[in-house]
Amino acid sequence: MAAVQVADSLPSGQPREAPREAIPERGNAFRRLSARLCALRPDESSSARTEIHLLFDQLISENYSEGSGVAPEDVSALLVQACRLVPLNQNHLVSKVSQLIHHLLNRLQVIVDEQHLDFLLAYTISAIHQCSSWTHMEILQALAALVYCNGSKCQKYLPELLGKTGLLMKLSDLAQSDPEVRRVAVHCMANLCLSVPGQPYLEEPYQNICFQAFLTILQSPKSSDMDDITFCMLLQNALKGIQSLLNGGRMKLTQTDELGALLAVLKKFMFHGLPGLNIEMPTVLYPTPLPQYDGRTPIKPQQSESSASRPTLNKKKKSKVKPKKIQQGEEEEKESSGEIEAASVTGTGRVNLHEGNTWSPSSLGVQSLPLDGSGAAGKDGVSSPFSSSSWKRVSSSESDYSDAEGGMQSKMRSYQAKVRQGALVCFLSTIKSIEKKVLYGYWSAFIPDTPELGSPQSVSLMTLTLKDPSPKCLANLVSNAPYNRLKLSLLTKVWNQIKPYIRHKDVNVRVSSLTLLGAIVSTHAPLPEVQLLLQQPCSSGLGNSNSATPHLSPPDWWKKAPAGPSLEERSVSSPEGSSEPCWLIRLCISIVVLPKEDSCSGSDAGSAAGSAYEPSPMRLEALQVLALLARGYFSMTQAYLMELGEVICKCMGEADPSIQLHGAKLLEELGTGLIQQYKPDSTVAADQRVPVFLVVMFWTMMLNGPLPRALQNSEHPTLQASACDALSSILPEAFSSLPNDRQILCITVLLGLNDSKNRLVKAATSRALGVYVLFPCLRQDVIFVADTANAILMSLEDKSLNVRAKAAWSLGNLTDTLIVNMETPDPSFQEEFSGLLLLKMLRSAIEASKDKDKVKSNAVRALGNLLHFLQPSHIEKPTFAEIIEESIQALISTVLTEAAMKVRWNACYAMGNVFTNPALPLGTAPWTSQAYSALTSVVTSCKNFKVRIRSAAALSVPGKREQYGSVEQYARIWNALVTALQKSEDTIDFLEFKYCASLRTQICQALIHLLSLASASDLPCIKEILELNGNMVQSYIVQFLKSGAEGDDTGAPHSPQETDQMVRMALKHMGSIQAPAGDTARRTIMGFLEEILAICFESSGSQGALPGLMNQ
Repeated sequence: MAAVQVADSLPSGQPREAPREAIPERGNAFRRLSARLCALRPDESSSARTEIHLLFDQLISENYSEGSGVAPEDVSALLVQACRLVPLNQNHLVSKVSQLIHHLLNRLQVIVDEQHLDFLLAYTISAIHQCSSWTHMEILQALAALVYCNGSKCQKYLPELLGKTGLLMKLSDLAQSDPEVRRVAVHCMANLCLSVPGQPYLEEPYQNICFQAFLTILQSPKSSDMDDITFCMLLQNALKGIQSLLNGGRMKLTQTDELGALLAVLKKFMFHGLPGLNIEMPTVLYPTPLPQYDGRTPIKPQQSESSASRPTLNKKKKSKVKPKKIQQGEEEEKESSGEIEAASVTGTGRVNLHEGNTWSPSSLGVQSLPLDGSGAAGKDGVSSPFSSSSWKRVSSSESDYSDAEGGMQSKMRSYQAKVRQGALVCFLSTIKSIEKKVLYGYWSAFIPDTPELGSPQSVSLMTLTLKDPSPKCLANLVSNAPYNRLKLSLLTKVWNQIKPYIRHKDVNVRVSSLTLLGAIVSTHAPLPEVQLLLQQPCSSGLGNSNSATPHLSPPDWWKKAPAGPSLEERSVSSPEGSSEPCWLIRLCISIVVLPKEDSCSGSDAGSAAGSAYEPSPMRLEALQVLALLARGYFSMTQAYLMELGEVICKCMGEADPSIQLHGAKLLEELGTGLIQQYKPDSTVAADQRVPVFLVVMFWTMMLNGPLPRALQNSEHPTLQASACDALSSILPEAFSSLPNDRQILCITVLLGLNDSKNRLVKAATSRALGVYVLFPCLRQDVIFVADTANAILMSLEDKSLNVRAKAAWSLGNLTDTLIVNMETPDPSFQEEFSGLLLLKMLRSAIEASKDKDKVKSNAVRALGNLLHFLQPSHIEKPTFAEIIEESIQALISTVLTEAAMKVRWNACYAMGNVFTNPALPLGTAPWTSQAYSALTSVVTSCKNFKVRIRSAAALSVPGKREQYGSVEQYARIWNALVTALQKSEDTIDFLEFKYCASLRTQICQALIHLLSLASASDLPCIKEILELNGNMVQSYIVQFLKSGAEGDDTGAPHSPQETDQMVRMALKHMGSIQAPAGDTARRTIMGFLEEILAICFESSGSQGALPGLMNQ
């Protein structure tokens, strides 16, 4: 294959930026070396090569740290210049520049921008073609660093890399002689498969190629020339690649053989390296209701559990390992499990630069995307609580595995544990990507069965939970166990078992322990048992002489300039021995903000060079636990509100975007907790809520801190989006009390960010505006509402479905605000609101009602509100006549369409909303019969009973007889409701039966409402239907009167007295109708109603009032 041409893609001399002011010393060193490098010109002389070598060595040896003042674009430009100076015939220099690329991108956490990526990719690919094979490993490491989070920008190189004869396919093949080259090639493929939110996925043909390559690696035995550690790293990369394809790439496993083969290897590697277990799996697992055979080597009877768990390596065997391989293995761990390809925030956090809005309990990497953008993740689909740090290596130096810590044995166990954790995470992604009915056939291979007496117990997930010492396996069990329905003390046992590990000397164990604690506090929260555990004395179970975690301290130890005791300080700063409100919150705060102690310097080398704090994975996990506590146990968390506010300000002021992001997520959870306390249906007593003045202080601190900078940090759009979500969690009662300039800041920033080119930011901004427009202090501001409307309408035209869905939701909220403003005594808002803007909103909502269901459901909601809001002055204008007709036709079409039930429910609700506007010509307009026909069709035949209930409610909205149209139209509605009552139990879906009573209640209300409006001309048709179905209708109305309206989705239930009064009013109305002489219909209907009342009175034992009414 011809080498990629480099010269054509070489960037021409680009102007360098002016030197930045006030940069750290290390940034100055980088800039000095960069300036020297940029001053050089290509020269193949010996002296030039020596100078380049020395410069590269100096750049590599610099002790870089986070916040060193080095801009990502400067790093990319330097790497381009370095490659320009190194011709491809200089193998040693090519190897050195490859090391430089790998080192700088890792240490400085840089993702190469598109401007420089093309040249650097072309250079490295050409280098692999032209340079000696001994350089390939370093070149591939550089390639892996370049393609990380850049897969969507590598499209033109994919045939060269992943084609049938592509470089990575050849170098990752089983025939590859160098095992290290093969491993790094697989690593490159895994990074290419890593998807970034808002960017295109890897094309399907290449997804399939990579999947088959990864699967082949997992199915193949270890070759004789590959050492055990390299093999473990190879397996980790293959597992990561498959997980990326299933999660970020949305790959679907549709073939039975494909799925069965994957499940077989995943089960095998779930037990990789566990002592006493040697799993032999078939090549493919097939779905079956019976347990499948999976052999294992039996444990010798004389071998005890303790001896089985001990490694068999001795010092002699250890000494036989080649030093070169050891060094390579230890060095390669740096990029294998860590800095460059880690898809987790418990790593260095690079993935967080591109994360979506969905935030799972402890997995914020791009591999765990969700979905709805709100703290929706949203909060969509929940990830495993161990899916983040299982990919992340938290140490990056050889000192992690010193002889004092167990040497090669300890290192080997660690690598094997990472393979097991990787297999579990990949298994979780697999089961999320397939339907439950498909998964059911494979249960027997993973869930423990009951074997016959004497037969060996099959190996299952429970075996793993019992055998694997990793706390992450236990975290998975905790996350999926229904502790709310199990006996007490089970969680207490897990809790007490894990607490000593919180201060373990190995940072991997400490991170895993926090992960498990996070799983406990997030499972079915709040649980009384967990609440008691959180209130234990802070020292309980934490005494450990090998502590590497900071000791717990008073709340204000880390503040440089405390402004006085805060609320929680007053509650905690008491004599020694008093109880801490929540020891886990105190521990997590200490981990996040307290400088690390010297005792953890050896095992915590994974923290950034020069960092004074705990390793990044520990701090990120602690922030996630704090967020989970705020979500599930806010009554405890609120005591630390102001202190947590200062923690958030500190985190969002740091240079690491992942720490900033987690700070923003914690802020969002705290804001949401405060909002929940003040909701009308909140069960929190008024004196137990956080006072509004304290909430105002909290948010003033946030808005005077680094939050505004995060909102305007366009280099990190995921952080911007999270900051928008956090800003939308301000308590409305507190927002109105914020300083005026802070209110203006919030509004101005959100309206400005709505123009962002990034879809994540635009979606978050659209949602935040939809929250703000409901604030009581803003909703009557005509200018703000109009500005918000224009911003939302612009987002409704975005190419991104997620942006349009959020914009449609916000449009629905904005139109809710219009309806609320109609109910105020002051008509000024309605008079000042622009008619032209109303027209634009109607047109946009009509178009949105033709969009996907996610957009359509809120578009029809907005249409209903807008048609309700229209004033007679609007309706009289010719310009509105056509748009009103189109709007109602859009609603009718949606009511009848086979869309999602939520869409049809909203359309029926919107139709009822339209009927409430007395200015619309309901009853006389041509669309009247179409609207009623659509609703009657739904009420009699829709499969979903909640939609039927809503359509029946809409049919009972008109308050005047003339609004129901002609006698024939009235008769069709009456007949449809009786038919719907008759069919109220006809369903094939068992889940709909629970709505039967509510459906009958709503239909009975609609029938009585129609009777109370009937005219003399309507009576014959009513009589005719009652003669056919009177007994059935009467029995359901009697049942309705006796029980009152049951709680349903149409509003508050009626009392028996209210329902009785409805029948009395209908009877009174019938008595007032002037029927023609000899007409028996009126008498028949009155007798029908009187008999209903009589039955009810007889059953209740009070008959005094009935004769008087009948005599009337």
